[in-house]
Amino acid sequence: MRVIRAKQAEGFFELLRKRAVASAVENDIQKTVRRIIADVRKNGDSAVRKYTAQFDSVQLRTFAVRQKEVDAVSRRVEKKYLTALKAAADRIRKFHERQKEKSWQFSNEGITVGQMIRPLERVGVYVPGGKAAYPSTVLMNVIPAQVAGVNEIALCVPTPGGALNPYVAAAIKLLKVKEVYRIGGAQAVAALAYGTQTISKVDKIVGPGNIFVAVAKRMVFGDTGIDMVAGPSEILVIADRTADASFIACDLLSQAEHDEMASSVLITDSIELAEKVKEALTVQLKGLKRKSIARKSLQKYGSIIITRDLNDAVAIANRIAPEHLEIMTKDPSRLLPGIRNAGAVFLGKWTPEPLGDYAAGPNHTLPTGGTARFSSPLGVYDFIKRTSLINATQKGFNKLAGIIESIAEVEGLEAHGNTVRCRITRK
Repeated sequence: MRVIRAKQAEGFFELLRKRAVASAVENDIQKTVRRIIADVRKNGDSAVRKYTAQFDSVQLRTFAVRQKEVDAVSRRVEKKYLTALKAAADRIRKFHERQKEKSWQFSNEGITVGQMIRPLERVGVYVPGGKAAYPSTVLMNVIPAQVAGVNEIALCVPTPGGALNPYVAAAIKLLKVKEVYRIGGAQAVAALAYGTQTISKVDKIVGPGNIFVAVAKRMVFGDTGIDMVAGPSEILVIADRTADASFIACDLLSQAEHDEMASSVLITDSIELAEKVKEALTVQLKGLKRKSIARKSLQKYGSIIITRDLNDAVAIANRIAPEHLEIMTKDPSRLLPGIRNAGAVFLGKWTPEPLGDYAAGPNHTLPTGGTARFSSPLGVYDFIKRTSLINATQKGFNKLAGIIESIAEVEGLEAHGNTVRCRITRK
């Protein structure tokens, strides 16, 4: 893992920028995904079956997972995991309940204006299911949709080899999701976006996936809504000399083990701490099952940046705009007002990033690749629509008539002005 001074970090920033672009744009992958989407749009179920057989080695007669199968498979989950899932779900629901918005109106001189809040009618949730099981993804994507009041939730999860993962099944049963399909990849995204003979199209698709899923979501956007195009995982730690080097190393590795393209960065004003963290990383790497992945991630996209002071550290963090930002300093809250760009902030040494991944309550679907500059975590607000409301009395109309005529005249839109003039004539 490289150790660099802040003044020498420009090359590393450029590397992170190229990483974000590379994760989103792969010409060969784009061609493949475009072909899959076109095939699914044209041939529906048969195309989905073909690609499921090709990529997941499953010959499907029907896509739907019956409730009997969900119940049977979830019975294989140990009680302690069921208890953990329920506890996490309760905390996640309580957090997202606070995000609910209400419709509102107010009147001003004869004109009532307002905003109507309505949930989306139908949403597609994508849950990865290739190399690992992610029951937490079920919780994080379904619960805010339920809190928002979404009426129909269609969940897609790939089942390589045909078997539904018991832990994912347990999460599905816990949340009482009734519409589940055993498909994944770009073909699942296309099926949700455009519909097939079996699957009705949705208004929005949410949930993470591999590069094929990410590219597919980008391509169908506009025909349907999407939450975001998620890139590789990221963690950035701001720490001073009081921080525990072993804690920092643990947390950096928690993201490095995800993916060879994951980014793990420490920014500190203490050279002594930087050296201790390097040593701790070397020791902890040896014991990881995914050490090969983590090592490659740290070598290519990991860095320890030495700054003059913590204010410089905050400035660099805002520039990177990380998915996960941990602050391990003597007084973490002192730096918080300066943080402008981050998906989620974790304060203090007892708040490691996996608390947010699983059980603290906030959503773990976060903006990556610097998009925290303009994006937010997944939330209830992603599953609602805001509709403007206007209701004018004749007095209110008269109040604005001249203003409307003047602006319409400037913009050269005669018919706009006529909507006012015809009413004045009728009056």
